[in-house]
Amino acid sequence: MKNRNEILSKQKHFNSVYRKGASVGGRFVVVLYRKNRLDHSRLAYVASKKVGNSVHRNRARRLMRESVRNMNIRLKPGYDIIFVARNTINGKKCGEVQKSMYKSLKYAGIIETCGSKQK
Repeated sequence: MKNRNEILSKQKHFNSVYRKGASVGGRFVVVLYRKNRLDHSRLAYVASKKVGNSVHRNRARRLMRESVRNMNIRLKPGYDIIFVARNTINGKKCGEVQKSMYKSLKYAGIIETCGSKQK
């Protein structure tokens, strides 16, 4: 479980990432990110109503959280990162979502290169 300061929660920080951040689109998830001038990264998981009803949105958020937790990677410190679920995430397994998120994070250059690789 993440510490309270590792969760992106304030509206002004979300708006900052949406307006001034960069994005990388994957098959199931869009990754939005921006430097935050802190010594740690903050994460957020978002699923809009386009994904489906509340059951589908909550499952999408759980899949994204679990995928990040299961990846054997370290994110570079100093980033605000928002994971936005696409409606294609419905009905997918955690492994599929994890691969898609890993590719997006790698393309964005947010993964620390410390010799560890994804399972």
